[in-house]
Amino acid sequence: MLATAPPRSPEALVLDYVRTPRGRASTKGSLRSRSPVELVVHLQRHLAERTSLDTDQVEDVVLGCASQVDEQGANLARTSALLAGWGERAPGATLNRFCASGVDAVGQTAARVRSGDLDLAVAGGVESVSRVPMFADRGPLWTDADTVGRIGSVHMGIAADLNATLEGYTREELDAYGLETQSKAARAWERKAFSRSLVPLPPDTAGLALDHDELVRPGTTLETLAGLSPAFAELGAQGQDSIALKAHPVAERIEHLHTAGTSPAMADGAALLLIGNEAAARRTGLRPRARILAAATAAVNPVIMLTAGQSAVEKVIARAGLTASDIDVFEFAEAFSALCLRFRRDLDAGPDRMNPNGGTMAMGHAFGATGAILVGSCVEELEEREGRYGVATVSGAAGLGVAVLIERISQ
Repeated sequence: MLATAPPRSPEALVLDYVRTPRGRASTKGSLRSRSPVELVVHLQRHLAERTSLDTDQVEDVVLGCASQVDEQGANLARTSALLAGWGERAPGATLNRFCASGVDAVGQTAARVRSGDLDLAVAGGVESVSRVPMFADRGPLWTDADTVGRIGSVHMGIAADLNATLEGYTREELDAYGLETQSKAARAWERKAFSRSLVPLPPDTAGLALDHDELVRPGTTLETLAGLSPAFAELGAQGQDSIALKAHPVAERIEHLHTAGTSPAMADGAALLLIGNEAAARRTGLRPRARILAAATAAVNPVIMLTAGQSAVEKVIARAGLTASDIDVFEFAEAFSALCLRFRRDLDAGPDRMNPNGGTMAMGHAFGATGAILVGSCVEELEEREGRYGVATVSGAAGLGVAVLIERISQ
């Protein structure tokens, strides 16, 4: 009797990617009058229209969202699918891994496709920081004194300054990176680098429209960055420094060096990726753009916190039998300049490979949506430069990180 080869596992293919522009997360932001579910529904309808998608074939909708309360509560994924007119058969799940929620939604959905549990699904994320502010869920990690004391929980900005202190980075080095990412983002917008995926928002009832990432500041200079005051010194003096130093006594004091110009800018926005196997690609008639090879989660000390995204990258690359030199594009959520400098140094990821079109410090960090935006941006940049491998990663609160490894499908 002849032996038969085991069946080949399905591949998780990126069939399409769309995102909203990122609006300033404030009462003056251009997306402030749009609810989070409205942002997702807008993308869902556009995605279905441009791909001629039979939405009855979508077997799940998975969204990342970091603050699941009020307008972002009650499972936005299911709600949006119903409001978008995708019928009653598209389930939905909303997950929370803090700022890494969007990239985790993509990674988990891709794993389910590779396992055979799903043929076709939508994964992404959403966050409206204007309408649901950071820490609005009032979880014990933010508000319970006993929990904060036992874990050593600190604000992300304090963690960033602690990392800068431990690494010995100077204010000048941090500012230089802040200028670099703003300059890259401005150049990317000038050459319309995001035109394929960007879905503009038409005027709403208040007359507000948005067709670009409104946080980009093309006129940024080293002089303007040097004139900004440290953003987290006052918070440190209120007791946050003491908590951090108790956990890391090797640092005698924390140098407060990060400013608004070297910190991620809070934003509103949403992003979706259509992910399916080979059979789904044939049914939909869509050309696969990339395959999602693997994902990795990582956790580090909750006070150091922001190095977890880098740890997840190192883990997923090693798991695939690759090295950092094999990666053509790194999309790294810019959780403060110090962590970007550390990532670049440790992985030898120069400016041409790491965030080549700018990052979240320039274009905005829409917590739950950011990771999905980075995965989609990674696919687009691999296509632009005809590269092979890319990684998208985000660090989250409490020392969490998630990374997704992508391979471009050449045509």
